[in-house]
Amino acid sequence: MTQPVAGGVARDVAGSGTAPGGADTIQIGIAVDVPEPWGGMLTRRRVEAGDPLAVPAHVTLLGPTEIPVRALPAVEAHLDRVAATHLPFTLHLRGTGTFRPVTQVVFVAVAAGISECELLAAAINSAPELRRELRFPYHPHVTVAQDVPPEVLDKAYEDLADFSALFQVDAFTLFSHSGATRWQPRRDFRLGGHS
Repeated sequence: MTQPVAGGVARDVAGSGTAPGGADTIQIGIAVDVPEPWGGMLTRRRVEAGDPLAVPAHVTLLGPTEIPVRALPAVEAHLDRVAATHLPFTLHLRGTGTFRPVTQVVFVAVAAGISECELLAAAINSAPELRRELRFPYHPHVTVAQDVPPEVLDKAYEDLADFSALFQVDAFTLFSHSGATRWQPRRDFRLGGHS
């Protein structure tokens, strides 16, 4: 998942109550997926850039966070409450940006829906199990290239400069990761308390 430095979404065995091998902790992450046709296109661009963290296109709300497996029910209950108190909103992705030189990241920018993402991220992070020190201030975006050669970052920045996508956000997704598999969706949380 991406704060200005990251780029992945969470991984684990979807729907399992414990981490594989009886581990006591699990990695989770929370994101808004970018729907088709834009999600697939942005994901392909990231793969083509040679990005080793090429995961499905998303806007991160909570970057990779390790929690005790026993805390999952409390975290899911918290996410239910957060989702119920936030309404669906329109997200407009437009143009590109970069975090260089601080981190080697090029992203598609969020042009509208920024405050809604910020409010969701803050509410999600208010759970004791999810509070963590951030390396950078929260900045919603969709990573399209990370930790690849400068010329590849430049190409992604230029090629997607005219990119635009407008869509409704009705839910966010909890992902988990076991360390042995890629990030897997565990559960969607519908905004406004809708199921």
